[in-house]
Amino acid sequence: MKLRKVTVFATTALVLSLAATACGSSDKDDSGSGSSGGSKIKIGIKFDQPGLGLKQPDGTYAGFDVDVATYVAGQLGYKPAQIEWVETKSADRENALARGDVKFIAATYSINDERKKKVDFAGPYLLAHQDLLVKKDSTIAKATDLNGKNLCSVTGSTSAQNIHDTIAPKANLRENSGYSECIAALQSGAVDAVTTDDSILAGFAAQDKFKGQFKLAGLKLSNENYGIGVKKGDSATVTKINTALEKMVSSGAWKTAVTKNFGPADYKNEPAPKIGDIVK
Repeated sequence: MKLRKVTVFATTALVLSLAATACGSSDKDDSGSGSSGGSKIKIGIKFDQPGLGLKQPDGTYAGFDVDVATYVAGQLGYKPAQIEWVETKSADRENALARGDVKFIAATYSINDERKKKVDFAGPYLLAHQDLLVKKDSTIAKATDLNGKNLCSVTGSTSAQNIHDTIAPKANLRENSGYSECIAALQSGAVDAVTTDDSILAGFAAQDKFKGQFKLAGLKLSNENYGIGVKKGDSATVTKINTALEKMVSSGAWKTAVTKNFGPADYKNEPAPKIGDIVK
């Protein structure tokens, strides 16, 4: 009888141990601070920028930032189906990383000293420039040609103020809530030019409904070094992402993504930047 009691107790303990293990092995959500072994990874992108980060009508996502982020995630051990895309508007990018809402952000995120106080950056992975988008037959060839012309950008845009305040003070600035409205105004003739990063402008111009209608002026009015934002202090993830970006360039995948997303707009992209090389 004594032997039987010991066996029963041992069996019961084993069952309880297995049950506890099963309860503690739930799928891991690598939303912010875990390793690449989780069941999914949350990545911040824009949802409203064609050619860069766009949520399409069928619920899928497309754009250069999406392609870069997907490649990086793959190098971190995640398949496309394991990625959860999270919309991160410009004003909330730093907070999203600080809260751990996302593991990293690829969303036309220009690296600058002020932002580096709050987040860490991998990259850069694209050097963009402030430019103008005009109609195909436009005679606007330089920024000063905007004097007396109608210029459009989004409300609060530093790009528009840069032109209006210092380059073409007689330009008639029109501000809208989004670039889609500006592009529509350019198409209708209500404005003569739209200004923001050339990558963003190229993304809009590359849409099927606009093909052949617009051109980039190619003015390079500023340097915008796009980086991948990571939570402050997460140097390990920065290192892994930098390694992934270098491989993306050397494998040819970076060039393929540029051509696919910006090619229809005849975008004269800069060569892939070297990791840590910030162009002022």
